Amino acid sequence: MQSIPVLDSRIAYRELGERGAHAVIFLHGNPTHSFIWRGIMPHVAGKAWCLAPDLIGFGASGKPGIEYSFLQHAAYLEAFLQQMEVEQFTLVGQDWGGALAIHLAARYPTKVRGVALMEFVRPSPTWEDFHPLEQARERFKLMRGPGTGEDFVLQQNAFIEQMLPKGSLRPLTAEEMDAYRAPFPTPESRKPVLAFPRMMPIAGEPAEIYQLIERNEAIMATAQYPKLILFSPSGVLTPRAVAERYADKFANCKLVELGEGTHNIQEDHPEAIGRAIAAWLP
Repeated sequence: MQSIPVLDSRIAYRELGERGAHAVIFLHGNPTHSFIWRGIMPHVAGKAWCLAPDLIGFGASGKPGIEYSFLQHAAYLEAFLQQMEVEQFTLVGQDWGGALAIHLAARYPTKVRGVALMEFVRPSPTWEDFHPLEQARERFKLMRGPGTGEDFVLQQNAFIEQMLPKGSLRPLTAEEMDAYRAPFPTPESRKPVLAFPRMMPIAGEPAEIYQLIERNEAIMATAQYPKLILFSPSGVLTPRAVAERYADKFANCKLVELGEGTHNIQEDHPEAIGRAIAAWLP
């Protein structure tokens, strides 16, 4: 891992491939970090300069005293790309990394060459649309509540210890779990993890982020650069029906079906994802 100064902190990142070549930016979600792309980047590095930053507050990146809002995450990513002198790029995103990829693409239409998405955060009109399992819906409602969210995420570290292992069909090894635990050893260090579920755009709330992501998606829908959606039929945020709906909604969009999985499909299908991205690259 390397890191560079970005704004008032530092962004850590993984790098593979020839610097200066076509840049592919891999954006992770919550509560993971660039480690989740470790099995995917080697399949793409022969064709591109692969960069996987740790979002601010995640992985080995700094943890400044900010709110960890969506727009703050975007600002650090934009500054990171500027610091790395990335002029044109393809974005690959999962979970909140997907929503951030769509946001960056909307902001920089002349710089983006393509966007690949999987299990990405999207506006859900109802709680039932957000997640198929009632237990998961109840946990997110708990995390959005004052006090209960702090206890569940900050004190119990339940997003890592209870929810993360359910994100893949393949059981994570002890070493992999340790890698995911490492950035969050204390309740204070877990504040960035709590911020994301409280921003999840569900049933119109929070209104600001819900409407922002809707606007970003509308911009991307008509953009002509290539798009790729990778999905598992049994996925959580983008199961088959949702993936097909977005493939119809987005212009110039290719759909690739993977094997069975839940949410962190990079842990179950790294080679298939890597090869599909490499074959699709614009």
